[in-house]
Amino acid sequence: MQNYLHCRQRDINNMGVKYKICPRCKKEFSCNAENVSACDCSQVTLSNETKSYLTKTFYNCLCNNCLLEMNQLIAKEKDYPFPGPGGDLIEGIHYYKEEEYRVFTELYLLSRGFCCRSGCRHCPYGFKKRWAE
Repeated sequence: MQNYLHCRQRDINNMGVKYKICPRCKKEFSCNAENVSACDCSQVTLSNETKSYLTKTFYNCLCNNCLLEMNQLIAKEKDYPFPGPGGDLIEGIHYYKEEEYRVFTELYLLSRGFCCRSGCRHCPYGFKKRWAE
């Protein structure tokens, strides 16, 4: 599937139309990185916290919907800060259960403050394990 997206990305760029595949949601979006003021993303107002966070990620460009979701996630982080060592995790906020396992949510991993580069299922930093290989 990933090879298809890379090939599709090349095909779209070769047509002269500047479209990208959002690495977060896998949807196509238009991008004008050469002239950011004319790019669709310039219409999204991001908080300074979100801008700072995005500099720490592995994402290149994100679609407007994902940028808005990231902005909301950063705002939600203030309501549910990282529980810290021995802190109480809230089911449905910090994790959910899948059989007998706990799966950390994107909010929990974001509030931790760094990417562990383990290829977490809901990694908010955009790290994919294959990049480390």
